[in-house]
Amino acid sequence: MMLAALALVTTHLPGKGEPAISEQTQRSGGPVAPEQAVLHMDAADLQFEVLPDTETLNGVATLSFTTSAPLTRLLIDLDRNLPVSAIRIDGAALARSAWSNPDGRLVVTLPAPLAAGARFTARISYGGQPHVAVKAPWDDGMVWARTPDGRPWVATTAEGYGCDLFWPCLDHPTGEPGVVTLHITVPAGLKAPSNGVLLGVDQLADGRTRWNWRVKHPNTYGIALNVAPYEVISGAYKSRYGNTIPMFYWYLPGEGAQARALFAEFAPTLDFYEATVGPYPFGDEKVGVVETPYKGMEHQTINGYGNGYAKAPEGFDWLFQHEFGHEWFGNQLTAANWDDYWLHEGFEEYMQPLYGRWREGEARYAVMMDDQRNKIVNAKPIVRDRVLTEEEVYEPSKGGAGTDIYYKASWMLHTLRWLIGDAAWTRAVRLEVYGREDPRPGNFVPRFGSTREFEANVRRVTGKDYGWFFDAYLREAALPELTADRSPEGDGYQLSWRTPAPRPFAMPIEVEVNGRVQRVDMPGGHGALAASADAHVVIDPFAHVLKRSTAVEEYQAWQAGHPK
Repeated sequence: MMLAALALVTTHLPGKGEPAISEQTQRSGGPVAPEQAVLHMDAADLQFEVLPDTETLNGVATLSFTTSAPLTRLLIDLDRNLPVSAIRIDGAALARSAWSNPDGRLVVTLPAPLAAGARFTARISYGGQPHVAVKAPWDDGMVWARTPDGRPWVATTAEGYGCDLFWPCLDHPTGEPGVVTLHITVPAGLKAPSNGVLLGVDQLADGRTRWNWRVKHPNTYGIALNVAPYEVISGAYKSRYGNTIPMFYWYLPGEGAQARALFAEFAPTLDFYEATVGPYPFGDEKVGVVETPYKGMEHQTINGYGNGYAKAPEGFDWLFQHEFGHEWFGNQLTAANWDDYWLHEGFEEYMQPLYGRWREGEARYAVMMDDQRNKIVNAKPIVRDRVLTEEEVYEPSKGGAGTDIYYKASWMLHTLRWLIGDAAWTRAVRLEVYGREDPRPGNFVPRFGSTREFEANVRRVTGKDYGWFFDAYLREAALPELTADRSPEGDGYQLSWRTPAPRPFAMPIEVEVNGRVQRVDMPGGHGALAASADAHVVIDPFAHVLKRSTAVEEYQAWQAGHPK
């Protein structure tokens, strides 16, 4: 998800005749209902009819499941704004009394009990006026907009509230279908770019068109509808891994020059990620970007872009780079529990200064890291080691760490890379993203990861236990504080780490003494530095270590009292 001021998060107020969005629909992730935990969605065939004039969405979802335990009821998440008109189980129509949806979870009584290992198909017909996003993407739902020349411009965004805003799904990260086929019917003159590979476009008798797509292993909130009179730029990228990847950018008419300039960023950005992380995960489908009437979102192979082609001193479009990077950190690697959300946002936030370094060197990297450092809040721990919803992690009002899952996690990764070295850092990241150190096109599939797994990967590649490191940065709100006290003899300093929890923090530190940099090891959180009384001493001169800064805290307090 693109970063933004969390104060902008809001709940949509229902319009006339529109039911209020339920707590169940607003909830995405968290503890999984037992009857959903035994389901695997093998495939989903989703038919959408988009009607911009009435702001209506009609759908037919054919969902194929395998059970891992006996089952008598099917529980599917679906916003009650989209009432169900018919359900068939394995082709047999159910009586209207067989289902209900009072709170945003569709409960279906199956015609007969199912045994463990059973396979079955549910065909659900539904439709209505879906929840409207007030300020997408920070509020989720449908966006019914108009292009500058007045034509329909429609898009979805669902990361916070989840996929159930517009299709019946298992609204938790592990509810990913094995494959999804989409059939999107739109008014004449409009196009509907979406996830995966285009199977074809059907011309209907009434002048409308139906766009057919297929995507493998999609992130649940990554399924996206985009409808507008788009134009498209396409090309092909020859990967350093030997495969050729198709690239597409769908943009609004009249923006050709700006669109071509953005499209020119696709190949170098792709090369950076492939060199730094590994192969593009969806090379057999496409690199896809579509202009949206909201800021942006990491929809798998069809990333939303709405940055208005803004220029920045780092020389690249930060929003395109950020959302595109989620193909690795979010879509290829998906946090099975939202408590591990930093794996998406922290890694991707760190990829921005790394890309600046890739393009321009250490000075650009340092400037971008410094900008992030001044935004770290330290109000809540990033990880709480329990199953959480997306909003419980993202929104401070619900106890979440807010922007620290971006900036603080990014700085933690910056410190970790220095601590263990580039080679080990790269190995650990590849293990986390691909499940293997030797990823090649065709030898991996999207996977689920966790904080504990990443800690184990670091331990595996280094041969050392860095639990003290992750506990301090992820499971404590306050940062470690380094103190330097002049030794009684006056010939040096005693260095000590203070942490909120009474546990050793064995972080080494670099110190510059009269222009010469040395590394001071601090086993148990303590170390000694030799320096004469008149020596010029600078601690951590290259800002490798994330630690408490009273200067930053005072600056943030001053900023709060002097709003722009």
